[in-house]
Amino acid sequence: MKIKSVIIYLLFVVPVWAQPEIPVLKNYANDFTNTLTQSQLAGIDNALRTFDDSTSTQIVFLMINTLNGYPIEMYANETAEKNKIGTKENSNGVLFLVVKKDRKMRIEVGYGLEGALPDALASSILRNEVRPYFRRNDYYHGVVAGLNAIILATKGEYRVKKERRNPNSMSPIFWFILITFLIMLLRSRRGGRGGPGGIIFYGGGFGSSGGFSSGGGFGGGFSGGGGSFGGGGASGSW
Repeated sequence: MKIKSVIIYLLFVVPVWAQPEIPVLKNYANDFTNTLTQSQLAGIDNALRTFDDSTSTQIVFLMINTLNGYPIEMYANETAEKNKIGTKENSNGVLFLVVKKDRKMRIEVGYGLEGALPDALASSILRNEVRPYFRRNDYYHGVVAGLNAIILATKGEYRVKKERRNPNSMSPIFWFILITFLIMLLRSRRGGRGGPGGIIFYGGGFGSSGGFSSGGGFGGGFSGGGGSFGGGGASGSW
């Protein structure tokens, strides 16, 4: 009777999930939902790649549609581990995961950044920086705000805000990206090319950077460096 009770419990009480396929990420910015435009993805991807080149800290963004009930914490950790985000020596990798239809998100933090980006701070970034935009279906600005905050946190420069930002206000990052895009578009029409090295907002986040053009191309693929993860980070919803 005891064995039968255990079997019934496992079948009807304990949830059973079909494990989603863990993707091999080929870019720093990955959107499998077609929510962001190619130009937006290219700007984010190139900025994160430039940040990696200058600091060795690897921050990767991933947006998918649904996990079909699979725990986001498990999926984020497995994805980060499989793609070995961060260097082997420092485990300084971060995965920013957005599950659009489930309305869930998570910041998965590598071992080496758990001091700079502790769970409480990661949770604050999701609540105060990302969620106000996502609730208005403004995914691009939410992603940019989240990544900017993650970048500042890894550099020890992020400060928790007491009040949420107004989603109606346009951030300086937005205007920076827009102006840079227009300048490079004009240059391409004149037959010129952007200068080497691109542009990056070192002081407080990122704008468009090396390789970004009017065509929205990516400047180079992502390759993990062997980083490890222990489940640090935070999850949220909107």
